[in-house]
Amino acid sequence: MFQFIPMQAEISMALMIVIILIADLVMKAPHNKTLQTIACTLMVIQLIMNIELSAGEFFGGMYHCTPVASVVKTILTAGTLLVFLQAGEWISAPDTRHKAGEFYVITLSTLLGMYFMVSAGSFIMFYVGLELASIPMACLIAFDKWKHHSAEAGAKFILNSMFSSGLMLYGLSLIYGTCGTTYFADMTASITGTPLQILAMVFFFAGLGFKLSLVPFHMWTPDTYQGAPTAVAGYLSVISKGAAAFALMSILTKVFAPMADRWALMLSIVIVLTITVANIFAILQDNMKRFMAYSSISQAGYIMLAVMAGNTQGTTSLIYYITVYIVANLAVFGVIGAVERHALRTTVDADMAEGELPENTLSRSEETAASERAVSRSAYAGLYRTNPRLTFVMTLAMFSLAGIPPFAGFFSKFFVFASAFNTGHWLVVFLALVNTVISLYYYLLVVKAMYITPNDNPLPYFRSSWLTRISLAVCLAGIILLGIISSVYGGIETVAGM
Repeated sequence: MFQFIPMQAEISMALMIVIILIADLVMKAPHNKTLQTIACTLMVIQLIMNIELSAGEFFGGMYHCTPVASVVKTILTAGTLLVFLQAGEWISAPDTRHKAGEFYVITLSTLLGMYFMVSAGSFIMFYVGLELASIPMACLIAFDKWKHHSAEAGAKFILNSMFSSGLMLYGLSLIYGTCGTTYFADMTASITGTPLQILAMVFFFAGLGFKLSLVPFHMWTPDTYQGAPTAVAGYLSVISKGAAAFALMSILTKVFAPMADRWALMLSIVIVLTITVANIFAILQDNMKRFMAYSSISQAGYIMLAVMAGNTQGTTSLIYYITVYIVANLAVFGVIGAVERHALRTTVDADMAEGELPENTLSRSEETAASERAVSRSAYAGLYRTNPRLTFVMTLAMFSLAGIPPFAGFFSKFFVFASAFNTGHWLVVFLALVNTVISLYYYLLVVKAMYITPNDNPLPYFRSSWLTRISLAVCLAGIILLGIISSVYGGIETVAGM
């Protein structure tokens, strides 16, 4: 039994899924709040149990756990815990509370798949983890299938996911055909940069490019974020992206190391296109969830700078960037979720008072229209007057995403720029810096709406649940402290060098 200790993260996660599934079956409905308490408590236990670094190989090298992979799993677990804290109010709504068990089980199933992706030592294990993380994600995106374009978003995600998985599988079959193995450790000697292997690498990268929302594989992202529940969109933007980015870097440096000059050139082109296209389209967005979708596309381009470095410094900066990105982005989505719920409630109450809803109900089209208004940037006009604390959290999160010092986002961008610059990719770094200036404009548009845009009837004061407030406080602390406490980056660097 003790020989499987390096796999304790996966084993304990599987047990958590079983516990929540059984609790959902035996408890009397409605039990959404109890399930949230159980899920959050189990996630805290998961963090404590797996905080110790572990290493080992199982199944003939198909599963390969390293200390740096353990750190990534811990970060992903902590991010998922923040999502669970923020999802409480949404999952307690009358139309979703009966599905609370499904939400937690499906979310943890995707997280388990990401664990396997991070610790894969073979393309077979990697692909199993990828599908375990992707297929249930479509269920989460379509969770509110009767409203907010959720069903459409889920359909677009699963169709694009199927296409990208097929493309990746074709590339993996070419790799297997040229190398005769699917194990990472045995492939390097067979990788010589033949045209077939280059084609295989491109197909593989295209498949993961979809998961990371890299241009030109990004078209699904805005519609999916807009239609998905806000908590799910937050989860998709940071946890899924973080696991895919680390897995991509791991495979490129382990398997395709002899072709580093080729994939570095490919990454350079994709990075510039991703950041530029995302910044241009983000400026045009009024819907906050679509705005954050293009923001996440742009952030994926910055993450790829660390991947392009392909060394210990790159690994360290990538993990650090993901950590900072999780707290900053989840702070934004936490505020968006809170504002969305209460703005929608305010809109419905106003329509009832005016007699436009005599039966105290909304049609599906009216509810969709009200939901669109609730997530528009205009809903944030004058927010600082009635909800100064939420405004403060949103402002600092936007500053961090924009890379404004002294917040953690500035240091995360600095480290990924340094890792790419030190490996000779100075032109890409320069173009990314120019795009950072552009991104300042659209991030500050949100700040302008909250503080400067006039509004005679701003959203009234409201109070979120205490779990949501805890999650926002943790995110705020991360935004401020992760950039100040240098031991965080130093600790990750030490682990990455093991």
